[in-house]
Amino acid sequence: MSRTLYISDLDGTLLSSDSRVTDASAAMINTAIREGALFSIATARTPSTVAPIMSAIHSTLPYIVMTGAAFWEPSTGLFDHTVTIPPSEAEKILNIFIRQSLPVFIYCFRDGIIQVYHYGPLSPLEREFMTGRESRFKHFNISASGESEIPSPLPPVLLFYSIQPAEKGRPAYEEIKATCDCNPLFYHDIYGDEIAVLEAFAPEATKAKGIKRLRRATGAGRIVAFGDNVNDIPMLHEADVAVAVENAIPEVKDMADIVIGPNTEDSVARFILTDYRLSSHEI
Repeated sequence: MSRTLYISDLDGTLLSSDSRVTDASAAMINTAIREGALFSIATARTPSTVAPIMSAIHSTLPYIVMTGAAFWEPSTGLFDHTVTIPPSEAEKILNIFIRQSLPVFIYCFRDGIIQVYHYGPLSPLEREFMTGRESRFKHFNISASGESEIPSPLPPVLLFYSIQPAEKGRPAYEEIKATCDCNPLFYHDIYGDEIAVLEAFAPEATKAKGIKRLRRATGAGRIVAFGDNVNDIPMLHEADVAVAVENAIPEVKDMADIVIGPNTEDSVARFILTDYRLSSHEI
């Protein structure tokens, strides 16, 4: 029997307003998994925060983390698959950040864990971002001043991550997009309207490619994906059923097949359990 694979974004989608999986959501998703549903996530987060957030979910599938730059196995704590930026392109991207004096976190993969470096002084927001994110999966090589001694040559780079005022980050995004062979993203996330996230990944590192890989691995005949923001759009296009939460940005809701309730009402988990039972009955 063909099975459905449900894949959800985290922030603004599956997670509540306080960035957690509620007890109600965990119970509904675990019930669906016990009854035979396949469940995973596709998130911009790293395992350092994914592990505690998802600890109550009993999925046996790998998670797509860092927007598709890696797969991570919650059962073993190991990275299953990583996609790094070609070295010459990583150097070009770093030089753009340096030339434009735009602080950036540099996520590298070495010795089986994520090694994080930083260019430029740390802002209060960046210091807050680092709080609680050091773990056995990720190490910050950042001094008290915020500056790192960046290795030369760079270790394999998974992504560049900058959280800065939008007007400061946009010129770097436009230059990276125009001159570098990578997958750049520029969007507002959970930090407010004045702050934008600028990310740069390898061209192959996308949530869409991640769910295609999971489809092959599981043999799923149908994918239902849930999202709310710009970095979810390629994944939603790849899914058989694209679901937007009510609080999603207009572009996501416009292209979705279904719009459900907001992330604050356990809407994703409720849809998964209901849809799985209905689709299983139909089969």
